[in-house]
Amino acid sequence: MCVRMICLGLAFLGYIAAIQAQTPVTDSQERITRYENYKSIMATSPYADLKWQFLGPINISGRCTDVEVVSPKGQNYTIYAASASGGVWKTVNGGTSWEPVFDHEATASIGDIVLDPTNPELLWVGTGEANIFRSSQAGAGIYKTTDGGKTWSHMGLENTLTIARIVVNPKNPDVVYVAASGHEWTLDENRGVYKTKDGGVSWEKVLFINDMTGAIDLVMDQSDPNTLYAATWQRIRKKWYDPRNEEEYKESGIYKTTDAGQTWAPVNDGLPAAEFRGRIGIDIARSNPNVVYAFIDSFEEQIPGGERDIYGRTIIKGAAVFRSDNGGTTWTQVSGLTVETKSYMERHSSTFGWVFGQIRVDPTDENTVYTMGLRLNVSNDGGKTFRPLLGMHGDHHGLWIDPKNPDYLVNANDGGICVSSDHGENWRSLIDGLPAVQFFNINYDMDTPF
Repeated sequence: MCVRMICLGLAFLGYIAAIQAQTPVTDSQERITRYENYKSIMATSPYADLKWQFLGPINISGRCTDVEVVSPKGQNYTIYAASASGGVWKTVNGGTSWEPVFDHEATASIGDIVLDPTNPELLWVGTGEANIFRSSQAGAGIYKTTDGGKTWSHMGLENTLTIARIVVNPKNPDVVYVAASGHEWTLDENRGVYKTKDGGVSWEKVLFINDMTGAIDLVMDQSDPNTLYAATWQRIRKKWYDPRNEEEYKESGIYKTTDAGQTWAPVNDGLPAAEFRGRIGIDIARSNPNVVYAFIDSFEEQIPGGERDIYGRTIIKGAAVFRSDNGGTTWTQVSGLTVETKSYMERHSSTFGWVFGQIRVDPTDENTVYTMGLRLNVSNDGGKTFRPLLGMHGDHHGLWIDPKNPDYLVNANDGGICVSSDHGENWRSLIDGLPAVQFFNINYDMDTPF
């Protein structure tokens, strides 16, 4: 009986696989075309003027993936917030009220946003959340607005599906780089780093590793825009568990270019061995561009063959911060070197290091570093010790530091957007009017009133 059931089960799985193999995959450009057709139909629909009524909740917002602030800030200043599944939101009064500015495009899933450093009305939006939660959604490429979000232009890269970072050359805003982490569930050739020299009219892929390894972070030396660092992450999400390193994974690492992306060289000397490197976040100290930090989800075993976590998996090092003082030539681990700090870093991201991977350096102080995990953490001694910044919702994905006043911080987390004016000691939530809540199910009744 058991053998018969196994055979039937295998036959069923084979049938499902055959059906899936025959199912045509909708071309990404065709999806864009279909959505444009949909917008044309909606414009002439008898229901075009129907408005949605927001019912709540009003005591919480939802996961935000990035935040940008127009500089310099005045008394009433502009903030853009990127939502994991609720589009892009804008405030022109420092967060008192918000309005959606990306509601009518082909996707509401946002991976990263960046302002043009020379034009406060020009915002780039990379769609497709790169954190690949079980609730993440595919994107539709990259967009830009030149009028502060009133109108949008689709600028290609629709096959990337997830975009982790966008970087604009401060000396030539037509030159833009995109870190694409690629499809969440399947192998694909659209991962890597892309570059445009004409403001997004055309793109060239300048860094590609393989169809399982995408670019998960990207940072530019603001004093030398030809120098960039890219973090690659070998990953594919499987239906039965969260993304983790597997035995054959060897391609997660850091690459550097000094010729604007024409050539790239790996710069991994001093980092964990390739098979132990998970997701990586990187940042450069603007006050000293030779100083680069890497925040690594390290899969090195703490005690080989020893203690296991609550899922039965070997205890791993987890969150680890490395520092280079010579532009990535060599790296040194700076975090978790004592019993106390090691314990702190083990709890930093729990088993969810693949979710976070964000690190920021104070633009005026190379030794003040922020890492994002279950909590927002700060180090004032170059990553040796960290402490949590409390008073916010958990799970942190983005941080903007005012380059003119680094006491002013804007944080993006699972509960929305928060602001601090005192270096993170106290926080003010900006969730009023920012209904980016994520829903996983919906039902209704037939009562009147409902």
